[in-house]
Amino acid sequence: MEKIQLPEFFKIINGETWLVEDERDNMKLYYRVKEVLSSKKSPFQHVNIIDSYDFGRCLVLDGVMQTTEFDGYIYNEMISHIPVVTHQNPKKVLIIGGGDCGVANELSKYKELELVDMVEIDKVVVDECVDKLTMISGNAPNDERINFLFEDGIKFVKDKEKCYDVAIVDSSDPVGPAEVLFSEEFYVDLKKSLKDDGIMVCQSQSPIFHKEVLKRTRDILKKHFPIVRTYKAVVPSYPGGMWSFTLASFKYDPLNANLERLVKNTKYINKDIFKSCFSLPNFMKEYLDIE
Repeated sequence: MEKIQLPEFFKIINGETWLVEDERDNMKLYYRVKEVLSSKKSPFQHVNIIDSYDFGRCLVLDGVMQTTEFDGYIYNEMISHIPVVTHQNPKKVLIIGGGDCGVANELSKYKELELVDMVEIDKVVVDECVDKLTMISGNAPNDERINFLFEDGIKFVKDKEKCYDVAIVDSSDPVGPAEVLFSEEFYVDLKKSLKDDGIMVCQSQSPIFHKEVLKRTRDILKKHFPIVRTYKAVVPSYPGGMWSFTLASFKYDPLNANLERLVKNTKYINKDIFKSCFSLPNFMKEYLDIE
């Protein structure tokens, strides 16, 4: 078996391999690694699949933990089920990013969906996750309704007009190839790609460590959509544990969603979680100026 040449964000400490993630100038996250299953340099980033002690198999991009077998389902369920259930009659869904296929797998649980366009710029990520992260990618590769498009999501939405009922921006952190996915120009183009009753949702980072990203995202979307809701979930492998999502809608308010449409085969989200995730702690309400 060919020995894998480890990139610089893997460190050997006392004879053991550790992934060292530089989260901020003042904080590093260390994950003890059983095995580096693959390490590939794509045209866009360094793609690694690791097997870790606490989090199971994980996707790591440029040294940053993206998703894990241990808790990835929390993020994937929260970013996908909430917009699909909020929309009263979703048929066509757009995913920007989502290379681990976890969101596509969650969407495959909804029989009423006719088409899911998954636009991921990096084919290497998808290939690696379908091959080695089957607990996360699940049924997505086998669902004929899911259309894999390996291209730039920024360019993809520019000529789309009133095509989708729901758009899900499953991006990595706002650095490198994902940075433009947090720009106002992109959100305006994405808005145009939605039908008149469309809904979009994006991950908006940690409300503790990246609160400026959350506020900027919310402020931009409030300029362009009449309904904007921020919600939260706890994802242990993400910095700070608490993570935020921002939903923007032309017509449907998630606070009035028909929760009977929520599928039962989930591990995290249920009717109570759906309702409670929009209840924000005081520090978030104050920072986001929510009454």
